[in-house]
Amino acid sequence: MIATLLKWIVPWEFSWVFLAIFVPTCVLYLRGSRRLQVSFNRKLAFWVGMAIIYLSLQTYLDYYAEHEFFMHRIQQLLLHHLAPLLIVTAFPGSALRAGMPLAWRVQVLQPLRRSWPWRIVSGVLLNPTVATLLFIGFILIWLIPSMQTLAMLDWRVYRFMNWSMLVSGFAYWSLVLDHRPHPPGRMTAGLRVLSPAITMTPQILAGAIITFSKSDLYPIFEICGRAFTFNVLTGQLIGGVIIWVPSALLESIGGLMALRQWLRLSRNGRLPRKPPRKPAHRTAALSD
Repeated sequence: MIATLLKWIVPWEFSWVFLAIFVPTCVLYLRGSRRLQVSFNRKLAFWVGMAIIYLSLQTYLDYYAEHEFFMHRIQQLLLHHLAPLLIVTAFPGSALRAGMPLAWRVQVLQPLRRSWPWRIVSGVLLNPTVATLLFIGFILIWLIPSMQTLAMLDWRVYRFMNWSMLVSGFAYWSLVLDHRPHPPGRMTAGLRVLSPAITMTPQILAGAIITFSKSDLYPIFEICGRAFTFNVLTGQLIGGVIIWVPSALLESIGGLMALRQWLRLSRNGRLPRKPPRKPAHRTAALSD
């Protein structure tokens, strides 16, 4: 029993970079949530999301993701959709800032946010068009058989693939689930609701193509050694369905959450109002 548990807890491929980001984030949130008295639901969403990230990248699940296509799609679904969606729903920014010592906020965080590299990176990643294109683009790029083969053969590409899915997921969902009006939010309330319907369409199409394919599109998993013994096309079919159905379901949930935010902003009178248009006959009279 203990040996089996350790097998799952011990990382398949340990990463110091991951640990250096993951642990401080957890510590800062724990400190900040105590100071700000964050609600239980927000805490739960944050910690479940962080647990999913750890489970996906630093446990034995990563082994199965490298040896079975459908397990790999589960991992990518968790990293790209579910974990960022949960964490962004928790609105952890204020708690993370509160978790920092005052000196860090004054001497490190504020100068960093004012620096030109930070403004360029955040301006690009959080641009609605760029974030949307990256969100859907990284899904489709890593589904190309040659790119999938490259990622499975080179550990550096494999890690870049996982991080690209995670970062693009955070960038996209932070725009869609922004609780502020536009401006200062980067997306209008209506576009936040519409965007998931746009991004899910290429995923549904790609998932359908893989699901109904009659040939092995990803033979690299045969070369790596498959973790399970059932039919190759069955595993590929399951992977295609995962791209098709659960991804679309999570994006639909995200769209409904954005709709709830839109209704809340409208109910509180926080949506920008267009100036009333002047009657046409009055405009014509003034011009005469």
